[in-house]
Amino acid sequence: MKRRTLLPAMLAAPWLAQAQGNKPQTWIVPFPVGGGTDAFARPLTAALTRQMGRQVLIDNKGGAGGTVGAGFASRQAPDGNSFFMGAVHHAIAPSMYPRLDYRLEEDFIPVALLASVPQVIVVHPGQLPVPDLKGLLAAVRAKPGRLNYGSAGNGTSHHLAGELFKLQTKTFITHIPYRGAGPALQDLVAGQVELMFDGLGSSSPHIKTGRVKALAVAGAKRAVGFPDVPTAAEAGVPGYEVSTWYGLWAPKGTAKEVIAAMQAELRTAFASEEIRKIWNGLGADTPNLYGDAFGQMVAAETKRWAEVVKRSGAKLD
Repeated sequence: MKRRTLLPAMLAAPWLAQAQGNKPQTWIVPFPVGGGTDAFARPLTAALTRQMGRQVLIDNKGGAGGTVGAGFASRQAPDGNSFFMGAVHHAIAPSMYPRLDYRLEEDFIPVALLASVPQVIVVHPGQLPVPDLKGLLAAVRAKPGRLNYGSAGNGTSHHLAGELFKLQTKTFITHIPYRGAGPALQDLVAGQVELMFDGLGSSSPHIKTGRVKALAVAGAKRAVGFPDVPTAAEAGVPGYEVSTWYGLWAPKGTAKEVIAAMQAELRTAFASEEIRKIWNGLGADTPNLYGDAFGQMVAAETKRWAEVVKRSGAKLD
């Protein structure tokens, strides 16, 4: 146990020790409290706080589909005290926002993939009492444009998942953007919007309590922890696959030793029974993708979503 505890410090010394001091480490989360990013960030930072013996804090900075927080994170000092927890939304943003004040691939160093969960199609059971995905399609086609879907904001995966669904099913549902998945989910639970294309991580507690009904997951296979929820293909929409993933970046210029130390800590956290259990409960597997390999995944996702934006004609509402 002692040997594992010393490894990150040995990798990063003396630079990391100098950066740490008594100052907490801050993870900038570019969405409000209560969304999918928070669902993974809070247990992981709590585990890292205990593991490293150094407080890891979350700074929620929501707005503009996660781009406000990303811009803020890009301007932080590369001293090992600040990290940025972004998501698939940041692979979509370059195609939706023409004037970003940051560049994901140039202003950050990819550290690791933290989690990946399939999107889930969820409805308010009272406002939209459909039994399954085919029932949803029938309701949408009977009332084109009259049903609303909430999203975490313009240019987020929730938004583009809805646009892709409309494209593939040749239907029309009105998009209602919010300042994060948390506020959108609150309105879904309250019945202010009828449905969402949400990350399973944030919807999972509401699915379990019955406040929202899961019709299908947008994955190639059924989600861990939700074996009774069919895939979109099983439910009647073949080829509809969307995942919400979350990753960690460091500001450009952060020392390689600091990056290596954080990766070592993350590997230890992901190997723990505590994190595995939480991730499975949120419908996610524990990941194993770091550094350049994670960066290549992000580049591929950016290209994929640019094509979806082009085909769907998605715009900022």
